[in-house]
Amino acid sequence: MTATRLNTFIERLHQVMDRAGNDEDAIRAQAEPLLRELIAHDDWLQERYAIPHPEFYQQYCLYVCPRGQFSIVSFVWGPGQQTPIHDHTVWGLIGMLRGAEIGQRFTLRDNGALQPDGEQRLDPGMVDFVSPRAGDIHRVSNAHHDQVSISIHVYGADIGKVKRHVYKPDTAEVVDFISGYAQAAIGKDRRTQQG
Repeated sequence: MTATRLNTFIERLHQVMDRAGNDEDAIRAQAEPLLRELIAHDDWLQERYAIPHPEFYQQYCLYVCPRGQFSIVSFVWGPGQQTPIHDHTVWGLIGMLRGAEIGQRFTLRDNGALQPDGEQRLDPGMVDFVSPRAGDIHRVSNAHHDQVSISIHVYGADIGKVKRHVYKPDTAEVVDFISGYAQAAIGKDRRTQQG
């Protein structure tokens, strides 16, 4: 049952987007249970989208909506790997498939300083939400120093093309970046899992 679960998720997510439009609360309320259902099973993610890199976490594109409404990504964390402090500028759902990760949230204060704002551990089956409205700045790390962890992310745009920001707390510098993907996108409106 490899591609079937992901393809069903994609179809249902398109239906959610058609119903909800730009209503972020409605999208979250309808899409979060779908993501929970997807990550409740660990029999669908192809191995080529689960390969860690020895130095850097990997962001593999699983699907990009041809209308640009959302993208689905697998994040693969090698032992002990973490992101810099960053934002997304769009809503996102994060579902834990394998292993565990720690998300450290931050609030940007008026003076430009970052204030730590709580930490959350995601274990398999758990889902988190980020958005500029609900809290968008965080640093994510693999909770394990001896195994790979994988999370499935859904974003409200083609996240590999979105201009975002890295925050450097030591200097208060904010640097623009576009993440891209660990592999070249196979093409819009193609379910890369079928291949």
